[in-house]
Amino acid sequence: MTLWFVFALMTAAAMFAVLWPLSRRGPDDGGSDVAVYRDQLDEIGRDRAAGLIGVAEAEAAYVEVSRRLIAAADAAETAMAGRIEPPVWRRRAAVVVAFLLLPAGATALYLTIGSPQLPGERLASRERVAQNSSIANLVTQAEAHLERNPGDARGYEVLAPIYLRMGRFADAANARRRILAISGETAERQTDLGEALTAANNGIVTDEAKAAFERALVLDAEDVRARFFTGIAAEQDGQRDRAAAIWRGMLEKAPPGAPWIQTIQQSMARIGVTPPVAATPPVAAAPGPSADDVKASAEMSEADRDQMIRGMVARLADRLKENSDDIEGWQRLLRAYMVMGERDKATAAAADARRAFASDPDKLRRIDGAIKSMGIDG
Repeated sequence: MTLWFVFALMTAAAMFAVLWPLSRRGPDDGGSDVAVYRDQLDEIGRDRAAGLIGVAEAEAAYVEVSRRLIAAADAAETAMAGRIEPPVWRRRAAVVVAFLLLPAGATALYLTIGSPQLPGERLASRERVAQNSSIANLVTQAEAHLERNPGDARGYEVLAPIYLRMGRFADAANARRRILAISGETAERQTDLGEALTAANNGIVTDEAKAAFERALVLDAEDVRARFFTGIAAEQDGQRDRAAAIWRGMLEKAPPGAPWIQTIQQSMARIGVTPPVAATPPVAAAPGPSADDVKASAEMSEADRDQMIRGMVARLADRLKENSDDIEGWQRLLRAYMVMGERDKATAAAADARRAFASDPDKLRRIDGAIKSMGIDG
């Protein structure tokens, strides 16, 4: 309310400054010229009496100034005769009407077409907009750098995953092509190209993308992403048995606790094939509860045990704020939030993890795989 009052005072002051001169009678410019010439005549008389100028000079000056005085008087009389000025009361009435109607009209218009009841944008949303704007500025600077240095493969490696996150899939694919042209091919680079091409075509593995995945498998027959997308291509071609065979082979060789196991199982279930049971992941050596912690938790009530678990998760989250480069820690935190049913915290942690690894394409790819395998939004 105080802010609205201040705005009203500022508006009133601005209107007063504009409208007040309209309520006053205009100056008589001709009269001012006449007064000046009369002062000059008086000054000539004083100079003559003081002996500062001679008689001849005084007479000549009198004649010239008198001529100007007569001309100015005639001009002022003509201007007054031709100027029709409305009465002062009418102008003042117009000022009062404008002073009252302008704010009332503006308020009515705002209440009609504006949104006075619309709540303010949340801080998180504003921060997200600011962050996106900052990322966009960095991308623009990086693109300008690459225009000047088209052979900088490292620059394209940094930009490509950012393009993917921004939804600029075609630009990501072009960046991957540039990396291959500059640095040569590896299984990982071919897979990156195929993945970008697939994203650019709404998840359809095109012939170019399929060729990239197949080339990656020639270079590295155990490339997990290339094998997975080869199975996707087979599924899209109607070869479900071949897709199932590819994915079954991946599960049989999967290391315990691999973050992509759940994605493979879901893909097999989608085509109507029961996936084999994956190996049970081993218990992480550290950090984790000690034997005393386990013994104490067995004697706790369910509420106390839940509180203890939440405390451990909170400590892990705090540790990751100080050491955000621990990718295994991020994976444990994400999995813990999902097990606890706190999907919002999992989504927020996923965004934090992606920011932490934005400059490390390998770790960013790994954390993205973990996020997708856990079914975390965002």
